[in-house]
Amino acid sequence: MDYKAFWLDVLSQNRERLPSWFREDAVIRWHCSNEQFTVAEYVRVNCDYPNDWTGEIERVEESGNTVILAGRVYPLDRSMSFHVVSFLRIENGKIVEMDEYWADDGEAPDWRRKMKIGKPIRNADPGEPEK
Repeated sequence: MDYKAFWLDVLSQNRERLPSWFREDAVIRWHCSNEQFTVAEYVRVNCDYPNDWTGEIERVEESGNTVILAGRVYPLDRSMSFHVVSFLRIENGKIVEMDEYWADDGEAPDWRRKMKIGKPIRNADPGEPEK
């Protein structure tokens, strides 16, 4: 499976190509919002999500028939950014299960900043590349 091409189809909200990455009976779960989707529902929610998006894959790990993708996603105007970790279970080159965990990017909470420990991983601008 070409993970980079899949990622680009997700980001570009490619309604025509997205279903081709999944087995017809695949299950997609967004754990942070407690939602489960069929392939058709996933394509609809992904492609109807407002704004135009871009981003990058930050890490790919493979173990057996499971692929773990970690990525950063932001709108073209770079007004915000998110991180996503996706666990893809692959059979015969198709996704049969996808479990995703989404998080809004932001500053550490006050209580941790007051500890004056750690340092930023990247610049504050959501569109800036990693340091």
